[in-house]
Amino acid sequence: MVTLLAGIIILGILVFVHELGHFAVAKMSGVKVLKFSLGFGPRLFSRQWGETEYLICAIPLGGYVQMLGEGIGEDGEAVELSPEEQERSFANKPVSKRTAIVAAGPLMNLLLPFLVLPIAYMVGVNLPAYLDQPPCIGYVAADTPGARSGFQPGDCIEAINGDQVAIWTDSSHALIAHVGSTLEFQVDRAGSPFMFTMDPDEGGLEGLQSLGLFPRQEAIVGALAPGMPALAAGLEVGDRIVAIAESPVASWYDLKRIIQQGGGDSQTFVLERNGQPLTLSIKPVRDDVNGADYLIGIAPMQDSVFRRFGPIEAFRAGADRTVELIKLTLVFIQKMVSGHVSAKSIGGPITVVQIAGQAAQTDLSSILTVLAFLSIQLGILNLLPIPILDGGHLFFNLYECVFRRPMSLRAREIAQQIGLLLLIALMVLAFYNDIVRIFFGGQ
Repeated sequence: MVTLLAGIIILGILVFVHELGHFAVAKMSGVKVLKFSLGFGPRLFSRQWGETEYLICAIPLGGYVQMLGEGIGEDGEAVELSPEEQERSFANKPVSKRTAIVAAGPLMNLLLPFLVLPIAYMVGVNLPAYLDQPPCIGYVAADTPGARSGFQPGDCIEAINGDQVAIWTDSSHALIAHVGSTLEFQVDRAGSPFMFTMDPDEGGLEGLQSLGLFPRQEAIVGALAPGMPALAAGLEVGDRIVAIAESPVASWYDLKRIIQQGGGDSQTFVLERNGQPLTLSIKPVRDDVNGADYLIGIAPMQDSVFRRFGPIEAFRAGADRTVELIKLTLVFIQKMVSGHVSAKSIGGPITVVQIAGQAAQTDLSSILTVLAFLSIQLGILNLLPIPILDGGHLFFNLYECVFRRPMSLRAREIAQQIGLLLLIALMVLAFYNDIVRIFFGGQ
């Protein structure tokens, strides 16, 4: 319940910022705003301030700003306006002002990260230590692009498609820059040069980890979940897991594979505690969310560095991260349209609320980072040229600018219907992916 409530609050902030953009520019353009609503459906709260009614509605999956001259009346007929009202009607404003009003919503979402990310960096962020270290591979997951290309633990990446890679972060930037192209990795293996190639469809949008290439992560317990088998069996923070059921554990990433192989049966864990060997028997339990997995309730020892930035440095870092997230989102959409990314990657409102809710239970910098990420997704999604969305209205305005006349009412109605069907199909797919991920452990 806490996660749900926190997620709805964060989602509400994103919707408020989006609708505030429409509202503010409409008011500055002399348009009368009739309603400003957070949510859809039955109203939970409403109040009239001036000429605008402000509402909070029951379905917290969006919002809207209703302006004079938009849509039809409650009786289904077009609303007749007086000459004074015509002057303040959205429909009668020049196309330049209508475009500014429509674009203001998504632009506010895209500008928000430039504000909140610098604040996050000034508050202080925990950065994984490996990000500033050379991209040397500590673990290669089986049956992944990295494994198929020939990578081995210990390989150090020196360049990707000719771009020099000095630290782990550089590799993510290089992968984004060359997405869709055949990837060529220049690798140092124990002092000898190697060259690996990877098909452009293999991925890389989420960094080396999405290719099955992970930094070194020792199997040292960093946290224990209450009420779970590991804590009950006597496992302690700082314990190094050496083997499970006679299978050696070289990395944290080995744990899940070996635990799942046990099929839920009790397994013998060989540990090292304060330099002394220790053996424990632990019986995993099924994951309440993902019923296909078994868990014992442990988390790795995080090798991270807490860093607090000064104002100027924080602004630069926040701006760079915002631009990087925008580029990543655009590339993801392009790859999905071209078929290089599965539609199963699309998440719906349930995923958004979960991500937001989980972040809300951590620290302020994490909350602001997730807020920025989701704001960018919302802004770019609304700019897609799909009728019903802001991008569709911008397309209609572009048509009017090019042809010096509005698109015919009939053509707009057909486009709106097609856009509505596309949007419903997208929402159904997103909800389906959410449900499959939650109840069946992903796709």
